[in-house]
This record gives sequence, C-alpha cells and structure tokens, in this order.
Amino acid sequence: MKRHLPNAVTCLNLLCGCLALTNIFAGRLEIGAWFVAAAAAADFADGLLARALRVSSAIGKDLDSLADMVSFGVVPGAIFFQLLTRSAGEGGLPEWAPYFGFLVSIFSALRLAKFNNDTRQTTSFIGLPTPACTLVVASLPLILAYDQFGIAPVILNPWLLLGLTALLSGLLVAELPLFALKFKTFRWADNRRRFIFLLLAAGLLLGLKAAAVPLVVLLYVLLSVPKTAVR
Repeated sequence: MKRHLPNAVTCLNLLCGCLALTNIFAGRLEIGAWFVAAAAAADFADGLLARALRVSSAIGKDLDSLADMVSFGVVPGAIFFQLLTRSAGEGGLPEWAPYFGFLVSIFSALRLAKFNNDTRQTTSFIGLPTPACTLVVASLPLILAYDQFGIAPVILNPWLLLGLTALLSGLLVAELPLFALKFKTFRWADNRRRFIFLLLAAGLLLGLKAAAVPLVVLLYVLLSVPKTAVR
C-alpha cells in the first residue's frame, strides 16, 4: 500500500492543476494561482514521501511528469494568455498576441522531456525547473489582487508580459546548472547554499508577500551561478 502513496500525492498535484485551469479560463486568476501553490506543495511532497518510504517506480516518474505538464506546463501558458488578453489592447498588439503566452507551455514540455532523459540531472537541475517557472507566472495574479506597491500597470504591460514569456521559456531549456532543494544531511557544510537561499527567501516572502516570488526565483538562479563558475 505504501508504494502507491507518493503516486496518490502526485495525482493530487494533477487535480490541483486541473482546478487551477478551470478557474483561470473562468477569469478567476487569483483562485487559480492558489491552486498552483497547492499543486507545487503536492509536487514537493510526493518526492519527499517517496524518499521517506524508500519507494520508486518507472510509473511514478512518468506520472509525475504528466501531472507536472498540466500543473506547471499548461497552467502558466493559460495565465499568460489571460493576462495578455486583458492587456493586449493597451499595447496595440494584434489579436493573436495572447496565444504567444502558450510558448511557455511548449518549452515546459521540452524541459520535462529533457529531465526524464538527462542523466546529469539526478542530484541537480539543468535549466529552470517547471514548478519554479510556474510560481513566477502564478504570482502575477496575486500581485495584481494584493497590489500594495502600485505596480499593477507594470505587470499588465503587454510588452513586459511577452518579454517575460520569452525569458522564462529560454530559462527552462538553458544549459544552466541549478542546485536542487534535496537534503541528504542537515549539516551546514553540505547545504550552505540551500540554507542561505531558504533564509533569504523566507525574509523576502515575509516582507513582500506575493511580490517576492519573482525575486525568490531570481535569487535561486543567482545563487546557482557561483556553482556554474566553479565548474
């Protein structure tokens, strides 16, 4: 029975992704964003549970990628589509411009396919993980909903949205080594980079709330750069 528990949590990830999509296409982006957060929590928990129970299977690996393709592939494309639909008129963009948002869905599929077949990514990542990309995108509706800094006009700039779509799509498949948040031990010497990241990320989230999410992902990339330079 315990062999199937991680897969059940993975299915919860998929369910949250489906619920996020239904709300996003209904125009309830804020609710969709919270379902994305729940999907991300389930995605983290299934791997943690599998390691704790010491169970793994080829089906579990494939199921995880299929769930991720919905929650962290289709969902961010749908959010970009909705945001670009709202803002396209302001930038004089053509009617088809919002569909450009699904570029991130295509590159998410490429990212997941590469991950499943790249033996270099067993203990770290190469390219931005799809959950990290999606959390950046899902933070945008939350920033708009709780706009304590008055940056809604910036977020809804269609050129910024198009640029962010292109940037995230590129980072998903970039040959950029990034550390994984997997703790084999809890010693400072073995996890210095992880502890520094978690402490700084917690401070940013406490101070800036949803607006901190893009900064947290940027911090994650920047803290990985010294590791890349050493290699």
